Order: sequence, then structure tokens, then C-alpha cells
Amino acid sequence: MESSDQRRKRKRVFRQPYPSLYCHSYLFSVSFLALCLGSLTFLYLLFRTVPFNASAFRPVLVVSSLSLLSSSSSRTVDSVQDFDSFLFPWKIEDMVLFPDYILLLVSGGKKVGLMKKVGVEGFECVYYREIGSDFMVKRVISVDEFDGLRSIVRCPLPSMNMNYSTLVTLRVGGNDGVLVHNQTLNSWEKVAYSANLDGDTVVVFVKGLKLRGNKESDPSLFSCHFGLGKWERNETFTLTTKALSAAQEVVRCPLPRSIGNNPIKANGIRVTIGVTPYVRARAQRQLIFPSVAKITNFGSEGKKRKEGKYKLCACTMVWNQASSIREWIMYHSWLGVERWFIYDNNSDDDIDEVIQDLDRDNYNVTRHVWPWIKTQEAGFSNCALRAKDECNWVSFMDVDEYFYFPYSRPKHQRFKNFGYAGQHSLRTLVANVSSASPTIAEIRTSCHSFGPSGLSSPPSQGVTVGYTCRLQSPERHKSIIRPDALHVTLLNVVHHFRLKKGFRYLNLPQNTAIVNHYKYQVWEVFRAKFYRRVATYVADWQESEKEGSRDRAPGLGTEAIEPPDWPQKFCEVWDFGLRDFVLSNLADLSSGLLPWESHYASTD
Repeated sequence: MESSDQRRKRKRVFRQPYPSLYCHSYLFSVSFLALCLGSLTFLYLLFRTVPFNASAFRPVLVVSSLSLLSSSSSRTVDSVQDFDSFLFPWKIEDMVLFPDYILLLVSGGKKVGLMKKVGVEGFECVYYREIGSDFMVKRVISVDEFDGLRSIVRCPLPSMNMNYSTLVTLRVGGNDGVLVHNQTLNSWEKVAYSANLDGDTVVVFVKGLKLRGNKESDPSLFSCHFGLGKWERNETFTLTTKALSAAQEVVRCPLPRSIGNNPIKANGIRVTIGVTPYVRARAQRQLIFPSVAKITNFGSEGKKRKEGKYKLCACTMVWNQASSIREWIMYHSWLGVERWFIYDNNSDDDIDEVIQDLDRDNYNVTRHVWPWIKTQEAGFSNCALRAKDECNWVSFMDVDEYFYFPYSRPKHQRFKNFGYAGQHSLRTLVANVSSASPTIAEIRTSCHSFGPSGLSSPPSQGVTVGYTCRLQSPERHKSIIRPDALHVTLLNVVHHFRLKKGFRYLNLPQNTAIVNHYKYQVWEVFRAKFYRRVATYVADWQESEKEGSRDRAPGLGTEAIEPPDWPQKFCEVWDFGLRDFVLSNLADLSSGLLPWESHYASTD
């Protein structure tokens, strides 16, 4: 480790004037020209061979008041640009502290996609001690593309008992140089995290507003603040507009006049939310939320189809569903879903590869990285915006939920004249409802909850064939909606949305369609629910809040301990309807295999 005297001495070496600056005084001196050349050669070799080690050169890091760190962690230190930065043109723009990791938002111009190609092996997370110059290096958890403007890197939390700060930077390819930038460590619980263009308005997603889950809030309390070109230098928001609506974690504002005339200019602009709290009917000083949100334009993502919009799309949010998403997509594609939006909420099970395989097989699937935890409602609002330019109707459902038409069984063949049963039956049903009444903008379908059905391990033929015993009464419903008919707030609860005035929803009769919800699967699958639930307004399983509600599994507590009779639980009615339908219609005639069955076999 260098002493402070050695560092000062080396810095003086770096500040030595270049002899070449004085060469004009000896223009015709051959000997001095040789001296100039030798000096330049020496400086070149010096910069090539002397590493910038982390004890001497460290980034400038500033902790906000929202940081979960102590105030003593704020420090200013020397920083320099890595000599190899032209090879690694990335810059850490923002950091967000999550319960299990630190999220870095990294910009890289046209080389955003290059970060994922470099992968976790190409980067290292570097942490510094709260006091002193020691540092620690850990492997990156994951690297991923994000919003077209930035990539994300997840770093593990440092060893807190060794007094290392959660302020982290990246080292590229084992080099001594690091990516540097003035930064603020934000808490995931209070930050503007996403923003999307919608016509001449911007929709901003914010964590920490703490608004009621099923009610629209007073928009006069909110405002949007836009940081233009100077934001990256001084973090100043220069333009402000008043909010048009506010609900849950979503605030909508008009674009500033200077941008609204040409909304495409909004792409990439930093935006945040201001809130004016009231105490005893008196307005207090406005609070400006920290922000990592940059405006993106979904209209530039999808390619215009000559045939027009897709008739039926589907959106879901997943965590570690690589083993089951293939069956779900293949089955519902057979029923008529044409386009898929998969919001990946921090999966680490290679689901990206599965989705790429499905897309190569022409299932028209795209994966959208959504790293924000406890934000399912906001994610669905975001997906509704994304799908609006591409889809007439969008189904919002989970990967363990399957549409089923009871009259598709052999004894109900006479109902095929209605055009519902068989291949593309779901798309046909939606089209028939839409043409029958243009004011219907949401189709609600009841759910039957299935149990483990006596199984102790995942069924090899998939959930539709393996799980056949369920509860007697249906629970709640799932929805197919028209994204162009949603209320301006985008408010949604349990997969159904608030609609614009003049539109209404339709409850499908249970003898027309039902959703088989494979909610209580074998224990090794079900226990993953105890990790964290995605919905904002639903308590996690390990929390005691609302322990007896329908959001919980009846009879389970707050710990992931398997009940001795789990395989027999939630079994009141044996229901083989969807199993028989799948085996009759989707199995290959020559092999007898289902389209997804070989994949299940390869993962056993």
C-alpha cells in the first residue's frame, strides 16, 4: 500500500511540464529535439506501465438524505478517467439500493447492448471502506439491457461487518481503471423509477408516494419536473408542469410547451415528481423525489404491421418462470394470442434464453426488464401503455393461469357453431364480444384454483395435464382489456383496470369460459411465493399483515414450512376438463407428445 508521501510524489511526477512545450526556443537544436523526443517517450511508457490503483484514484460519490447509509459514508475523493475508457465507453449514471443487491444504471451511447455481450465475466464490483483506502472486489450478479438508453448491472451487497460502503463502482475486465461518475445512492422505496411518453403527456412511475391502492388522488398536489441538457452536470430540473392525474404509483403530466410541440425530443430527458404535502390544511414546502427515470417512447419500439394492430396480446410479470413459461405461451398461442409482453422482475433462471427460443420459433415474444420490486400494478400500467400502439386487446394474467372453454369437451361439440371452441377460440371470443358491443372494454373471467392433486413433484406433462383437483367455488377473475379505453390514471387492482367514462366490463358466464389457476402446486414450486410477492398492495407471505385474507394460502403461516398433508390440500372437486382437452387437441399424432413435453423431460 502506498504512503501519502509516495502518492503526493507520484502526483507531482504527473504534473511535470512537458519539455516539448519549450522546444520552440531551440527549434534548430538537434540535440534538444532528441531530448524532447526522449521525454515524450518516457511519459508514454510511464502512462502505459504505472497502474491507477484504487487506493490513489477513486470516484466522487455523494450520498443523499434518502440513503440507507449513515451520514459518515459521504466522502469526496480523487477521481480520474480510466486511460482505457475509449474502449469501455460506459458511465454509471445512477445507483439504487435494494434489499438484496445494488442496481447500477449504466449508459453507453450506441454500445448499450455491448454490456450484456461482455457479460458478468467482464465486470467486477468494487467497494471501499468507510474509513481508509482499502477496497474489496466482488463478482457482478448480472448484466442486462434496460430501456434502450441504459444497461443495468446488479452488484451484491458488501460485507457490512467489514465496514465497506454500499457505494460501489465497476471495474472493467480486471483493469485497474474504474467507471466513475458523481452519483447518489437512492433507496428503492423512494424514487421515480420509470417514465413513458403517451401522446403529449408523460407518465411517471414513482415509489414512495404511499397513495391508496384503489382510489384516484388529487392531482393538484403533484407536479412533474424535467431536467434538460444541463441535468447531468448540475442535477437541476429546469421545467415544471402540473399533474393531470395521480393514482397508486403513477403520475401523469403534460409535456412542457417547448417539448410538447415535438414530443420525440422528450426521449431520454430526466423527469421526477414534486409533491406538496398538507399539514392542518396548510401547504408545506414541496418535496422533490430523487429520480433515475428517463422518458422513453414506446411508439418507436413496435414495427407498424401492414395488417394493422394485433387482435389479441398478453402481458405478464414473472420471476424465475423459465421452467413453465413455454407451456403457457404455446397453449395460449394455440388459443389465438398473437403477441407477448413478458415483464421480467429480476429472474436469475435463464428465462431470457427460453424467451429468445420461443421468439425464434415465431411466437412473437419480447422480454422487458423490470427490476423494480413490489410494483406489479405499475408494471401492468406500463405494459398497457406499451401495448396500446400494437394491440386491440390485451390479456393480463399470470403464468400459472390458463383459459379454458368447458364446452370444448366432446359432449359439448354442438357449441362449436358459436365459433368459440377449438384453435384460436380465445381470439374469436374476444372479437365476437368486441363486435357485439363497442362499449365493452374489459372481459372478466372467473378463476378456479387448483391444488397439488396428490403430486409430490412437478408433473412431466405440464400443469394442464398434471393438476386435476381444485376448490369448489371460483375465486376472483382475470381480465382482457382494450388499452385505448383505459382511464387516464391507468389504475388497476387484481388484474382489472378502471375504464374511461362510457365504457363498461362484461362478466363471462362460467359455462362459457373459465380460467384454471394452478395456484397451489407441488411444494417445491409453491414455496417460491414466500420469497417476495410482486403486487404493491399485497403483503409478502412472511409478513403477519392480513394473514387470514384470500391473498394467503389457507392454513399456512408466515414461514415456508411444508404441511404434512400438502399434496392432498385444496382438493374438493376432480376436474379433468382441461387435461382431456389438451391431450385431445395439442398432442402430436405420431409421438403423442405435447408441444412442451420434451422440454419438461430435458429439465428433469
